Amino acid sequence: MSTIATSAQAQAGTVTDDPGAQAPLLSISHVERDFTSPNGQRVQALSDVSLDVRPGELVSIIGPSGCGKTTLLRLIAGLDKPQQGSVTFKGRPIEAPNPERGYVFQQGSLFPWLTVRENVAFGLKAQGKYREHAGEVDDYLAKVGLTGFEHAYPHQISGGMAQRVAIARALIDHPEVLLLDEPMGALDSFTRADLQDRLLDLWEQYHMTMVLVTHDVDEAIYLGNRVVIMSPRPGHIKEIVPIDLPERDRVSDAFLGYRKTLLTKLHFDVHEH
Repeated sequence: MSTIATSAQAQAGTVTDDPGAQAPLLSISHVERDFTSPNGQRVQALSDVSLDVRPGELVSIIGPSGCGKTTLLRLIAGLDKPQQGSVTFKGRPIEAPNPERGYVFQQGSLFPWLTVRENVAFGLKAQGKYREHAGEVDDYLAKVGLTGFEHAYPHQISGGMAQRVAIARALIDHPEVLLLDEPMGALDSFTRADLQDRLLDLWEQYHMTMVLVTHDVDEAIYLGNRVVIMSPRPGHIKEIVPIDLPERDRVSDAFLGYRKTLLTKLHFDVHEH
């Protein structure tokens, strides 16, 4: 159980309860995205997707494999462009990647030849900002619980630690939005729960907007202020479920109620075993 995010949830809840209170930080409007498969067939990944994300929200995006969740995140990151529709950040079209939108990949994507500390500092050095912000590297490693592992290499640390490094590497650029592409998908349940709580702690501390792609219903509820349910391909937003939990408790009646609701909406059968 975690009560870390209660105040942050209340803050973000105010935003989502009154859609006119703040202008969207991110705005996705009638987006279409197609791909060509290796055999030359047209594959429609996203169809007429529209979504506004306001400052301070933590939005979870969930849906079956292949429904376009990662494609949508890549559009927000500026790693891809829609064929139709628009994706804007603070009212401006997203044309390319920018550190103001930090991205954490599913497998962390650390450089194996660099130490933990060097991986976190990599972006600063690439942008010519290392000298100015060098002192922050160890601070961010401490925030994600990696003090003492600064000089370890990726092959010497666990998968959960590697994901913490990736998060610290994204955070050190002081992004306004943190995009998370199933960063806990390959972790065991204990490591996953710990990293979820660390994300909530960071969210509250920095009042940062986060967009999380996940396959895990429990994770979507535990972390999100809103859960965006996407349909099977071609991906479109089937429904958006606001989450209002007095505290983050995975076994509370309220949590289990949301779980049943989401599983039903995702067309899973819920059985007692």
